[in-house]
Amino acid sequence: MIPKRMDSFLRQRLPDKTWENRLVRDNGLCYLEFSSLDIDRLARLGIEVDNIGPRVVVCLWDENSPLEVGGYLVVDNLSMGRPAIGGIRILPDLTPSTVHSLARGMTLKNAASNLPYGGGKVGIVAERSITSTEHAQIVKSFAHLLYRYRRIFLPGPDVGTTDSDMKIIAMENGLDEAISKPMDMGGNRVDELGAAAGGLVIAFQALIKELPRLKELPQFSDLQIPDEGHITALIQGFGAVGAHTGRILCEQMPGVKIIGISDALGYLYDEGGLPITQLFKMWQERGSVTRQFFNEVLVSDRWGVSHTKYSSSPNDLLRESAFCLFPASPIANYLDLDASSQPSMIVQSMGYWRVIIEGANTYSPDKRRRAARSRMEREVYRNRGILIATDYLVNSGGVIYAAQEHLIKTPNHLRIPDEMLGNTPAVDRWLSDHEEEFRALADKRRKAARHCREEVIHRNMHELIDLLLSDTDLLPCEAAEKISIRRVASSERDRAASDIMIAIPTIPKTSSVRKAAEILVEATSPILAVVAESGELIGIVTEWDITRSTALGSPDDQPLEQIMTREVVFAKPVDSILDMVSKLEHFEISAMPVVDKGVVLGMVTSDLLARRSLLNLLQSEALG
Repeated sequence: MIPKRMDSFLRQRLPDKTWENRLVRDNGLCYLEFSSLDIDRLARLGIEVDNIGPRVVVCLWDENSPLEVGGYLVVDNLSMGRPAIGGIRILPDLTPSTVHSLARGMTLKNAASNLPYGGGKVGIVAERSITSTEHAQIVKSFAHLLYRYRRIFLPGPDVGTTDSDMKIIAMENGLDEAISKPMDMGGNRVDELGAAAGGLVIAFQALIKELPRLKELPQFSDLQIPDEGHITALIQGFGAVGAHTGRILCEQMPGVKIIGISDALGYLYDEGGLPITQLFKMWQERGSVTRQFFNEVLVSDRWGVSHTKYSSSPNDLLRESAFCLFPASPIANYLDLDASSQPSMIVQSMGYWRVIIEGANTYSPDKRRRAARSRMEREVYRNRGILIATDYLVNSGGVIYAAQEHLIKTPNHLRIPDEMLGNTPAVDRWLSDHEEEFRALADKRRKAARHCREEVIHRNMHELIDLLLSDTDLLPCEAAEKISIRRVASSERDRAASDIMIAIPTIPKTSSVRKAAEILVEATSPILAVVAESGELIGIVTEWDITRSTALGSPDDQPLEQIMTREVVFAKPVDSILDMVSKLEHFEISAMPVVDKGVVLGMVTSDLLARRSLLNLLQSEALG
């Protein structure tokens, strides 16, 4: 059944006509799908269409399930490539606009990572009180809903889901239909390896080398880079990302002192450095650490660290000072000038740092949130001299690792046979029988991911500093967006007619005007390609040609050759998007065939270019 919260939300915002005209049912699987042309309907859902997306927004649910199974899929953009990649988040209060914000973050993150994938996200609406059995069944049922969109969306884990959930989806839909799977499926164990956290540490190491360049800017003129033994760090959110960040920092930069951490139950602070190895082990065993550490260690002073401070207010960690802050809690609004937005900390009360490396999803396309972010950065970066490394430039290790499972395909002989899909015992036997080969595949993917992550994040940090130095008015969030948008636009610029064309109806030259009119109506196409017996294009017929013939009183059985347009304006398969737009505008036409050596391959239309390309973005880049 559709989740009650979801049903209430959609009923309040979408008129009855939309339900009548747009609802598609397929054996109990229900879909309400909207494209970027549905500006009014998307606005009702809290989504504003812009030059980047969204491409597709789907409200989907299983009406036959005894459990509440439903949520939202947003494919924001596909310019970097197909499919879009993004996580599945499970929370009770998700809305289409929330999922769209996360999908946009994935568009920018995948572009910043130079991955050949678009950005997307899924939000499953489910109560926190569901049992583990119900959770697994919801994920399994939702896999069936997602199968319809497998060509344009590839799911991975996010808040509320794990690698085990991706295994469930792969068992239902196929090994290459989910990423970040367990190792027994050739997966990269993104959570277990701390792939995202490793990216944050790489960014930190890169910035240590890049930061001296910022001394050219007045707010960084007094910048002093301490040696490793005097570097201190705070980690907000000692969870899946934060705990691994602490572990990897200790392994790769053993001189760095992590002097503060927080989780949902409080924060710990010790200017001499916290025992991260013990805290990480405690997190692995129990999930949270601050209160347990206080109760079991500080009170008894078992490890002789009684000078460590504990507070039951986790947000107060941000009052402490250190060289670097790692915000890794699932809180987008960790700093703000305005207390009414309920940030973790207002800027006026925060500690002092020199670098912030964001390990949480902080991006939002919402204009109000973007404005608030800019105000915060003007104070923190421009006035206080604190560099902010935006989340999607640095928090990309997870998606880079996961993407290797799609970039390095599962060999055909390891693919689960179609007849086994959905049969858990049979799939388990298959995985067991090929255990060694899947381990070798996982190792190959892991090595490729490690190299890619290192290269991408180092480049991002270098480009970030370059942009901030080249334009002193830029804020870090603006520079980060510029890096990603440049890559999206560059990828879009490389797309040609053959990438976006659609089928064109054809008709023999011996057919009649009446038959041409019937085909145009049936195909809802603006043009019809007239071909010779050899298949070569000899002309086109448009709706205007038919209308003019009728107005002149020509007989319905008049041969097409007498009314068709012989001098055809056409696109070549290699024509760029801007080339095609130029032709359509110059000849004042709305559609044209795509032709290669006289053979018709398809067609492009002005409407198609608006829907399937980032035309406005390309035009603005060209003007820039």
